[in-house]
Amino acid sequence: MRSRPNDRFGFMITTAMNPNTEYERFTQEIYQQLLNCRHLNIANVQHNIKLEGRSGCKHQIDVYWEYEKNGVKHRVAIECKNYSKHVPKEKVCAFQGVLADLDGVEGIMVSKKGFQSGAIQYAKAYGISLKELREPEGEETIIGNMALNFHVEKRSTLFAVDEQWAKEHNIDIPEYKHRMDMISFTDEHKWSNATHIPLELADRVIRDAEGKEITTLDLLEQQIPDHPTDDFPYVFPFDDAYVKSAYWGLVKILEIKYTYETEDQQRKITIDAEGFVKAILEDTFGDNPGIRIMRLMP
Repeated sequence: MRSRPNDRFGFMITTAMNPNTEYERFTQEIYQQLLNCRHLNIANVQHNIKLEGRSGCKHQIDVYWEYEKNGVKHRVAIECKNYSKHVPKEKVCAFQGVLADLDGVEGIMVSKKGFQSGAIQYAKAYGISLKELREPEGEETIIGNMALNFHVEKRSTLFAVDEQWAKEHNIDIPEYKHRMDMISFTDEHKWSNATHIPLELADRVIRDAEGKEITTLDLLEQQIPDHPTDDFPYVFPFDDAYVKSAYWGLVKILEIKYTYETEDQQRKITIDAEGFVKAILEDTFGDNPGIRIMRLMP
């Protein structure tokens, strides 16, 4: 999955913190941890992949699960719906269309808010297992705990501003750095001492003094990896280059630098382990699919 940059301050975060993506990864990690405890020969559990169907079309799959039981390989596609309301029948129909194009892939659909009656009827007719993954309600008992690990990657696009040029054009870069430190939640002198700083941009074009396009941030980013490597930081120097800031207009820059910061985070989840494991094992060992409720509490 390729993350999109934040055009305002040049930060790009590749992580599971987007609510929909977090829900998908959360589902994947729970499946993985449960499978590690069972006597099954697991091929893999993957998040956000594309599978090619018989038609030649590629289909995006939220969570893809392969396992082997009694010498037979099973392939399962898991569709996650982080909806605030019941999933309608047409969403299940669309998922069935994907499964019909794939060769020998079973289907599971997971929702936070459940499914409409038509969706349940349709899923039952085509053997799609429906599950609810949600917070406990009423007097439901919480009897299990789980720790989930998230790996957060933040890529920053930073600019070395020509401070002499800026001073001559009444742009106070030292004051800007000071204000950046004032809103920073980390080192209070991080930006004041920095040679390269984030800028809020009006667009992603790099121009010369006459306003002609030299290149774009998109073209520069095609030259660097999506994830951290030993080659970071990547630095692109310029002799006569300007970017259009949101507040100052054109600003002369000397370099653009791409850096990566990584952080491992842990989230503790409490689940109704009995109901959850029962739902998964009923699928694995061939019971008829239906609505299975898996409860969670952050």
